[in-house]
Amino acid sequence: MIDWNSVFVPSLGIAEIVLRGTLMYLGLFLILRFMARRQAGHFGPADLLVIVLIADAAQNGLGKEYQSVTEGLVLVMTIVAWEYIIDWLIYRFPLLRPYLTPSSLTLINDGRIVEEAMRREMLSMDELASQLRQHQVEYITDVKLAKLEGDGRLSVIRHENR
Repeated sequence: MIDWNSVFVPSLGIAEIVLRGTLMYLGLFLILRFMARRQAGHFGPADLLVIVLIADAAQNGLGKEYQSVTEGLVLVMTIVAWEYIIDWLIYRFPLLRPYLTPSSLTLINDGRIVEEAMRREMLSMDELASQLRQHQVEYITDVKLAKLEGDGRLSVIRHENR
């Protein structure tokens, strides 16, 4: 026998679900915003956050913590809405970009390693060398500029005459 009331009628208020989704998203967004970028790989931190939160919210909507599908769906929609709002803010208001997206970090400048940046990101020489090899760079002196981008990828510009 299916209890249709518990399937569709929320056991929590919709406003509370939206508030919980908002607080979780913004809290995790801030944490990921200031974490080291290299762990995120090819996904931006916000993309990874949305994937994880949606998976968890969907699981909750399937009966793990919440009583109704409606609650899980409202939570997923709240998370997606915040992702859209932040993307829109980044696009619409360029002054907010430095606060809402991680900036790039210079690791190599004119063939010299920026030690402070390497320490800050806890990036070893072996890890950097591995990333450079993926860009067909054998010697650090061949690099004009290497930056760790906000999404965790390494971008490399080689000296033209080398």
